[in-house]
Amino acid sequence: MVLDNRGLEPPQPMMRTLKALEEIKSGETLSIINDRRPMFLYEQLDDLGYKHSTTALSDGSYQIDITK
Repeated sequence: MVLDNRGLEPPQPMMRTLKALEEIKSGETLSIINDRRPMFLYEQLDDLGYKHSTTALSDGSYQIDITK
């Protein structure tokens, strides 16, 4: 599943991401695309036990792959 959060003002990207994470099953990956690094999201993901990696994209946005 890919969730494009570009153009949204905080806290919308984080709220949309956390809601989408409720829908994925163990072993599945949610990819989100944000205008900026979601610094506050990383701590939440760590606390919830999700694995994540971030890639800077050529247009200046970031793709974050989150695995349950």
